[in-house]
Amino acid sequence: MKSIRGKKALVTGAASGIGREIALTLAGQGADLFLLDIDEEGLSRVVASAEALGVSARVRRCDLADSGQISAAVQAVRDCWGRVDILVNNAGVAYYGPTDRMTPELWQWLLGVNLLAPIQLIRELLPTFLAQGEAHVLNVSSVGGLVAQTRMAAYHASKFALVGLTESLRAEYSHRGIGFTCLCPGLADTNIFHNTVSGRGGKPIKVPPRWLLVSPRRVARKAVAGIRHNRGLVLVSPMAHALWGFKRLSPWLMDFINRFRRSKRKPSPPDSQPQQKS
Repeated sequence: MKSIRGKKALVTGAASGIGREIALTLAGQGADLFLLDIDEEGLSRVVASAEALGVSARVRRCDLADSGQISAAVQAVRDCWGRVDILVNNAGVAYYGPTDRMTPELWQWLLGVNLLAPIQLIRELLPTFLAQGEAHVLNVSSVGGLVAQTRMAAYHASKFALVGLTESLRAEYSHRGIGFTCLCPGLADTNIFHNTVSGRGGKPIKVPPRWLLVSPRRVARKAVAGIRHNRGLVLVSPMAHALWGFKRLSPWLMDFINRFRRSKRKPSPPDSQPQQKS
């Protein structure tokens, strides 16, 4: 996709963070936007910023844990444009805590938003993409889709799956004019640390030091470049490159690091239960 100008882009999780910046970067290059999120106020702010760049922007409140709402959103986009050139599966949620204390409902919610929603959006839009003969899908995974740590099994499962999904679809549909890119940023300066569901007795998740964080704007620039150049995998931040390099060259080293971190961790209180933050 050599040019973004005039393209129609559907972006999930667009009210803040990486989704917001990807949407505005696309708008800055001339794409019209259709934005999905549960945060309507945040969406309104993104619309104002996008329209100031001279493009049209529409929004719809959509809970990606609800397949019915996803289908309704896809139909709304079709009714609005009749086509979609760029799909950005950005929305994501996280859980941190002992995996044995996760409920079936928590597993279903996390996998629903992080994995099943992107799958449904791709499945429902594939006929449109194939009829057009050109489209691009950006799946936002994480360095956590390449390298795993303890107490985030559900999150890692969903993000590893996005990497594999992207790679498989890229191999299957590249000759049909549909590009697939998987974005794997390192730790980004977003609200995900504050919004992570906690299984630590309600204790907040520690936010990493700022020097470790990459800005959402930088992630967005790399993401849109990945779309334009049809790159299969886009890593952002020195930390992401380093961890992926260590994992590929020395898998035993990552295993050792995880075992060392586990040995230093204090056990969770026996009565702690997952605490969901809205």
